[in-house]
Amino acid sequence: MRHLILLISLIWVTAATADTLRMAVTTSFHNSGLADVLLPAIKEDTGLDVHLLVVGTGQALRLGRAGDVDAVLVHARSAEDTFVAEGYGTHRREIMYNDFVLIGPQNDPAQIATQNTVTGAMTALAATHAPFVSRGDDSGTHKKEIALWVDAGLDPDAFGPWYRSVGAGMGASLNTAAGLDAYILSDRASWLNFANKSGLALLFSGDPTLFNQYAFLPVNSARHPHVRTEAVQRLEQWFTGPQAKSLINGFTIDGQNLFVFNAQNP
Repeated sequence: MRHLILLISLIWVTAATADTLRMAVTTSFHNSGLADVLLPAIKEDTGLDVHLLVVGTGQALRLGRAGDVDAVLVHARSAEDTFVAEGYGTHRREIMYNDFVLIGPQNDPAQIATQNTVTGAMTALAATHAPFVSRGDDSGTHKKEIALWVDAGLDPDAFGPWYRSVGAGMGASLNTAAGLDAYILSDRASWLNFANKSGLALLFSGDPTLFNQYAFLPVNSARHPHVRTEAVQRLEQWFTGPQAKSLINGFTIDGQNLFVFNAQNP
């Protein structure tokens, strides 16, 4: 019995002192496949075992507010700034970017591929009532989609049944769009790594408004003393270093880069 108690105690001590941290990340980041490349390198270079909670940006920031994670990696600038201004995050550190793209049926019934601006594309979608899938999950992608409608002078709350809000992550939402032969806003990385493209195609991209920045936000230990500040600092240092730059810039699918590293040293 003494040996069993000793063994249990050793297991508990090892688990309690393991070099781990919890980070909330977006479904778009996870669906891209980049996490599968970065996490083993982080473990090898820093000794950190990073546990990911894969959710939308809104939920990721809520986890940070509650102190349920040590850091977040998200892509919704205004929400990030609020998170820091309210004292839940110590600061915001830009890490990498890609862009949002509009996906839709290859025959493009709304003719968005002929538009010169994303505002024109969104207006064409609303005018034709072409089936559109919205993530509807308070994610960074959903926030961007709503902003695009508003910029075009449109109110998605007033849309009819052609507009489907599914309340799901990026992969599940793309699957829904494929099943409905519908349009959808996606980040480029998730689209390139999406296997079930079916009859969908990338129809519109390149408008500067579609820029998609990802940022790292450490949770403030002044609010949540259990936050592993030293481990988060090590992770941030790695995220802004040469190994991260090489892996992020070198991550491709079919010869296409999914992200561009743009972290700046302080």
